[in-house]
Amino acid sequence: ADVQGSVEAINGALNKLSTDEIKVRILHSGAGGITESDVTLAAASGAPIIGFGVRPNAKAREIANRDGVALKYYDIIYELIDEMREAMAGKLGPERFETVVGRAEVREVFQAGKHGKTAGLRVPEGAIRRNLRARLMRDDVIIYNGSLASLRRFKDDVNEVLAGYECGVTLEGSSDVKPGDFLETYEVEMRARTL
Repeated sequence: ADVQGSVEAINGALNKLSTDEIKVRILHSGAGGITESDVTLAAASGAPIIGFGVRPNAKAREIANRDGVALKYYDIIYELIDEMREAMAGKLGPERFETVVGRAEVREVFQAGKHGKTAGLRVPEGAIRRNLRARLMRDDVIIYNGSLASLRRFKDDVNEVLAGYECGVTLEGSSDVKPGDFLETYEVEMRARTL
């Protein structure tokens, strides 16, 4: 940074961004321009260089370009902090939220073709939908996670069966299904993280 007071303010603000999931680690800080030794340290550790009110000299800029070191320049502290917060949240990746849409109990299992099995289900809650993810549980242990190969009501292919009705399903790539198992269909939503 340009002066030691800015260095201390930025270090304090960046350290406050740390959470249980991701931590800020400042490898080196100081007042004055960005030097070749700063770029060499950043290259060795894979870290970006943040310049506040300063720029690198020509040699440092050349080394940074050669070694692929990210140089970020700021003149306003809150912009620096906001961008670092977004970068940290992006580093964590999106958060996965799962919503169970429907749950059904396997009442009977029927042979379907030479190797397949169809599960006869009763839907006590929600809806079983063909186009959603599906998982089969036996004694609260997930034994299958995938999708439905077919969903039928009587002899008709359907996209959805609501609570209170019965249906038949076959699982994509699995025939391990027994009476007493439970089938859930669920949606997965990926949301951008925030710190």
